[in-house]
Amino acid sequence: MRQRLLPGYLRSVLYGGVAIALCAPFTARADDTGQQAKGDTATSAAPSSTAPDASKAKQLGKIVVTAQTRSQEMQEVPIPLQIITAQQIQTLAATDLSKIAIFVPGLGVDGSQPTQPSYSLRGISTSNFGVGTESAVGVYVDGVYAARSGGALLAFNDIQRIEVLKGPQGTLFGRNAAGGAISIVTNEPSDKWEGNAVVRVGNEGQRYGSALLNIPLNNDMALRVSVVDNQSDGWIKNQANGQRYGGNDDWGSRIVYRWNITPDTRVLLSWDHERLDQLPRPQIGIVPLSSDVNQRPPFPADPSTFLNPLHAPLYNDAINAAETRTFNGANLVVDHSFSWGSLTSTTAWRGFDTYNDMDNDGTNHVVSYLDTANIEHNNSWYQEFKLAGNNDLMDWVSGVSFYSEQARQGSQVNTNTDSLDTLAQNVQGVGLPLTEISQGLQAMGLPFSFLGDSWREQINNDGRFKAYAAFGDVIWHLNDTWDLTTGLRYTQDQKSFTWYNMPRQAPAYDQTLAALQASGIYDLLPPSAQQALGVFSSNIVFPNAVGQWVQSKRTWHDLSPRVVLSHKFTSDVMGYASVTKGYKAGGYNSLEIGSVYQPEKVWNYEIGLKTVLPDYNLLLNASAYYYRYSNLQSNVLNPNYSGSGVPFYMVNTSDQHAHGLEFEAQWVPIDALRFNLTGAYINATYLKGLSSSGVDLSGQPTGEPYFSATAGFDYTVHGVARGDLELSMQYAYRGPTRCNADSGIQGICYSTPAFTIGQSTQRTDARLDWHTPDQRWGVGLYGNNIFNKRYVLGVGNETTSVFGTPYATVTPPRTYGIEFRARF
Repeated sequence: MRQRLLPGYLRSVLYGGVAIALCAPFTARADDTGQQAKGDTATSAAPSSTAPDASKAKQLGKIVVTAQTRSQEMQEVPIPLQIITAQQIQTLAATDLSKIAIFVPGLGVDGSQPTQPSYSLRGISTSNFGVGTESAVGVYVDGVYAARSGGALLAFNDIQRIEVLKGPQGTLFGRNAAGGAISIVTNEPSDKWEGNAVVRVGNEGQRYGSALLNIPLNNDMALRVSVVDNQSDGWIKNQANGQRYGGNDDWGSRIVYRWNITPDTRVLLSWDHERLDQLPRPQIGIVPLSSDVNQRPPFPADPSTFLNPLHAPLYNDAINAAETRTFNGANLVVDHSFSWGSLTSTTAWRGFDTYNDMDNDGTNHVVSYLDTANIEHNNSWYQEFKLAGNNDLMDWVSGVSFYSEQARQGSQVNTNTDSLDTLAQNVQGVGLPLTEISQGLQAMGLPFSFLGDSWREQINNDGRFKAYAAFGDVIWHLNDTWDLTTGLRYTQDQKSFTWYNMPRQAPAYDQTLAALQASGIYDLLPPSAQQALGVFSSNIVFPNAVGQWVQSKRTWHDLSPRVVLSHKFTSDVMGYASVTKGYKAGGYNSLEIGSVYQPEKVWNYEIGLKTVLPDYNLLLNASAYYYRYSNLQSNVLNPNYSGSGVPFYMVNTSDQHAHGLEFEAQWVPIDALRFNLTGAYINATYLKGLSSSGVDLSGQPTGEPYFSATAGFDYTVHGVARGDLELSMQYAYRGPTRCNADSGIQGICYSTPAFTIGQSTQRTDARLDWHTPDQRWGVGLYGNNIFNKRYVLGVGNETTSVFGTPYATVTPPRTYGIEFRARF
């Protein structure tokens, strides 16, 4: 291949961008192609040449993906997608998707609560974690929908690649991909012996280990077994009890069996297990308080006195604080090849139990105690039959699927009578009735007190969901350069949902009240005291439909089309234009009894260009889009729900639209050096919607930043200690939050003298790695967030208007360590 100089303007752009950023974005690397497409994570050593290797230059964008439910090279897919490879996951020492999402512009994954994560893509997200709603960004593992948030963020275990598909993917994926899809592809058993082990140790007590063994049983069978264990001590000490929060305790295993029954028939059977058991997310109080745990916080809270949560001490006193999950999943794939195509059957079961109990006032004061617990149990079944084939006229795929799920959830609020007394004073303005009554009784020498008693309220939900779908997608080859893709999916969702608001549980309070009544003392109390005690005899936090079963059944139907016209200007340049519709089923708010929300729908219009310039060792992709989203569901805090003064989470619906641009570049100026650059611009605003306080949000920004970008480099020096020395650095930038009228109460855009929420964020990760040319041995020094950039993520206002105790969540500090690898 004859080398050509880059045009001057293009050369300036690339060199300038790299000089500013000096780090690598998460786009597919040239080395992660053929081997990883076959499930082999090995990477062959590069030749020690200073000139670009022609064969490797042509490999840019050659990663095989299944984004359109058939195997294609990445650059042939007329969809904006970004690939995260196994090599990139290792380079960043990432343990789950939330640790790597910042390097995909436009993608957001909040994994601070792994049993209740949230996803966003191109500004589309669903913040409600209840079992009555689902995420607008679908997560799929080997083509199977990851039901609910509780099982949607698992530890990485033997991952081959992750495909992030931007824009609605309703035709290609089974369920709920209106905002986009994240497709996680794992490795399959291969026909050769293979084993590897990775051990990492680092600061804050990091201890990570993973191991893999691939065993060919005979010519037709193979078994692949992998385990992963991720532990750390935590990065912040809880001053209330001396425990360290922010740590990890996660263990998982995966077993995959492959049997080639005949040359044309294959069976894949896999089993996944995960056990997570750690402390919950730290909630850092930002109100200065005395050391007297019986002193009530100042009310109302004064932002001018707030502490900076990045430096404030942690006081969390949730009695049963924990975040746990037990997950199991099985997947059976049977495929058979015919002369005209193939038939694939996928049968999957997933089940998990989660428990998440955390502090919600950020203090250890008895008189403002509040913790909440989310308890879930989930079982789901999925069955899909898919036919696929191709000829000179078309590539086609069609199929039918069935999905069934049973989900149970308990939403607990745990407090005490001292805290309820604080609520009565701050919200109702009636003083401290329980304190006054208790003091009065004791002044008369009577051994009765209503203080210090536990109090629990809980709403239980039971959801039974079924979804039926039929789909077809055809790539019509109009001629040698033009393709027309047409797709259609019909979906029917059937949902049954129940609420049961339990009568509050306060056994000690009820026992004291019963003793007063039995002794006749109750009748001697002033009417105001009797009235106050009567108020506390029923629910305070969840006052609606107490003790009643409420049920709702709904059926929704949808047709989601997809049309894409693509043209190959040359063998290395392809342009496309698409119109796609996305759909997400309607749902329910777990905490708002009787609520029903209609389906979400989105229309997306997009044009794009995918280009590989082999003569310059350069890949350039770009796209522009506009979408219009209707009935988007979001979980928001209403500070005065139903006029009670008690804050309450409710689901708001809104219509939104956005237009944006995305750009991706990969450049290999010499064989040993790679530069990457990606960027995204989006302008997302409300078409229609109300804030939690009733303000019209029409025309206001949704909060999504204008800009996000990643950039970086990877440089390899050969022949160092008989191996290769590789330096990688990655940088990510996310612009400031665009505030609206609801941002303050939701705690996502906030400014005080001590700190600011919603500012732009940056992160830089780096690795210095040595490995033998055959990758048999390796050792690496890694650092995540090496410049220790830390940010306040948000303020929790659940108890601000009740106790005057807002709390904050923050990003963890820098982590670093050393990694050892061995393979055979």
